[in-house]
Amino acid sequence: MTTKPLTGTKVFLMLVAFFGLVIGVNVTMMKLAIATLPGTDVDSPYAAGLTYDREISAAQDQAARNWKVNAHIERRADGAATLQVDARDASGQPVSGLKFGGRLERPTDKRADLAVELSEAGIGIYRGNATAVAPGQWDLVIEGEARGTRVFMSRNRVILN
Repeated sequence: MTTKPLTGTKVFLMLVAFFGLVIGVNVTMMKLAIATLPGTDVDSPYAAGLTYDREISAAQDQAARNWKVNAHIERRADGAATLQVDARDASGQPVSGLKFGGRLERPTDKRADLAVELSEAGIGIYRGNATAVAPGQWDLVIEGEARGTRVFMSRNRVILN
């Protein structure tokens, strides 16, 4: 049995094939990583920075109103969740006529966020439902608007089983 000698051309082709395979795998992994989790909390950090002063002012206005807003969310066995918000002013009177909205945000994947439409079910009581809510950790974001202006906002971490 005769063996073929190892020539410079063979060594060159083996090196090109090896590094081509390594580079190909790295490019594929990079594309998959970027497509699955972009690594940003907001779409535009620059725009978020510009609105920072308005957020501080809105938070100060909300604190001055001294409202008591309680939220209760419960996930049912079928995967649906019911959200109820009870809003009261500083004197304990129900706050009605607002437009409340809720969002369930996944801390790890923004694409899994769910909006919850709330409607006034009673004086100062707002209810809404979300379907296909997976168990686990969520950020519950509640926003209240009056005449197109946000008057209330809260963000709380909840665990739904």
